[in-house]
Amino acid sequence: MTRLIDKLMKSLDRRVETGARTAARSLGRRSFMAKAGATILGGVVASPILPFDRRASAAGAAEDDACGYWRHCALDGNLCSTSGGSLTQCPPGSSASAVSWVGTCSNPEDGRDYLVSYNDCCGKPQVGSATFCYTSEGERPGYRMGLYNDINWCMANTDKGYHCTVSVVVGLAE
Repeated sequence: MTRLIDKLMKSLDRRVETGARTAARSLGRRSFMAKAGATILGGVVASPILPFDRRASAAGAAEDDACGYWRHCALDGNLCSTSGGSLTQCPPGSSASAVSWVGTCSNPEDGRDYLVSYNDCCGKPQVGSATFCYTSEGERPGYRMGLYNDINWCMANTDKGYHCTVSVVVGLAE
């Protein structure tokens, strides 16, 4: 009887040892780091292509809708007025981009067209509750850089992280 128990114990020991060695090979620190890195990288690569619905904000701007404000006719980004700043000033701790894009917007109150400069504010993370506007009237393809708003304009700053966008009236369009 003891031989049978010894045989069973040796067999059990071999199986446990084989399982432990297999687990150590496939579940070690390096393997875990490789799998975690691949998962994170896969999530980062897949995130920009995840679909999201813009129809709700595009279906008729209400009068009190911030994206429907006339100065925001070519804005593509988060409003600084809902991110800790104002219509024309970046929030504290962020800096205006050194380069910007320009749009021509019509003011319905006086019927005149104005040049509006859109500056990204850089150096702080985005605020999740900020109002995002995508009103790209008159947007030009990427080869007309000054009229193209789908670029991270913070690229010219030392702090390249995008935070929000301000809209500053530059002057009358003639």
